[in-house]
Parts: sequence; C-alpha cells; structure tokens
Amino acid sequence: MADGEHGSESQAKFTAMVEGTKEDWSAIGRHMGPFQRDLPNRVIAHLKLLEGDYGGYTVDRMEHSLQTATRAHRAGEDEEYVVCALLHDIGDTLGSANHADIAAAILKPYVSEDNHWMVEHHGIFQGYYFFEYLGLDRNMRDQFRGHPCFERTAQFCHLYDQSAFDPAYQSMPLEAFEPMVHRVFSTVRRSIYKRA
Repeated sequence: MADGEHGSESQAKFTAMVEGTKEDWSAIGRHMGPFQRDLPNRVIAHLKLLEGDYGGYTVDRMEHSLQTATRAHRAGEDEEYVVCALLHDIGDTLGSANHADIAAAILKPYVSEDNHWMVEHHGIFQGYYFFEYLGLDRNMRDQFRGHPCFERTAQFCHLYDQSAFDPAYQSMPLEAFEPMVHRVFSTVRRSIYKRA
C-alpha cells in the first residue's frame, strides 16, 4: 500500500496522541523512512518555484541560486557548502521578510554548524552591499564581528552571493546539483528525532 493510502495495517489508529500505542508509532515510523528519503525531491521542487521570479533583479531567483552554487563549485568549495549556496535563498517564496531563517531551518539537520550559521546570517551580511539604499545600516553585520563564522559568511556573500546576478554567466544546470542535494540530505546530523 502506497504512503498516503489508508489501511488498518498501514496507519495509526488513534484520533488523539494520548491514545497512541507502540503499534501506532511503529506504523507511523514505517512511513517516515520513505518520506524522509523523498525530502531531496521536495526541496528541489520547492527550489524550482524561484523560476521566473525576478523581483526587479537582472536574473530570476532560480538563476541567482544556480549562479551562486556554480561559483562556489568552480572555486573548489566542498559539496555541502555548494548545496548551501544553491539553497541559500529557497525561503524567498514563503519568507520574504526572513528568507535566510527559512533556508537555515531546512538545512540545519543536514549540514555543519558553520554552514548553518553562514546560511542563517547571510541576509544580514549581504546587506553590506545595499542596506544603505534602504535607509538601513550597511554595517549591521558588525554585531557579529569576532564570531568564528564572521569571515566565512562575509566571504560567501562577497565571492558568491552578491556577484551572482549576471545574465551572461554560464551557470551549471540544476540537474548537476541534484545528486549533491540527495547526498547532503541523506544523513540527519542534528534533530530532536534522532537518537543519540
């Protein structure tokens, strides 16, 4: 029976969690594995929502993501870093006021603490290049000066993110990054649902 289909053997029987049994949670657990393994496909599908959304920029948000990841890949950054570069703006569709937080939340269980911090804070660091034009402090990132990931995040924005709006740049296609996304999302490193 496929996930999502109903059947007495394939799903829990409780209508409130206080009624749940070990058998109920075993049934739920049997669905969790396939659902978790499909996460990279759902992430890629959500990333594709950025196609055609220019938001006033010279390239759409999807091309910006591909260009950022391509630049990181061509510079020799490791696969996890490249996936972070690819997904750094995935939150734009649902978190237009906090997109970096959305991307960081998606990546947190699967990446190093340094890469997570970089993605989570890249919005503030990227502001160095334009906040003054919005009446904001371009040096807002200085509140984090001295943090071990300050330079890493500043370099991510300078080398890969702020420069990834070039319509003439030859980005790698999304398909080139899909195996990387699958590998990075294959192992849960940190989660309240992961046993020690």
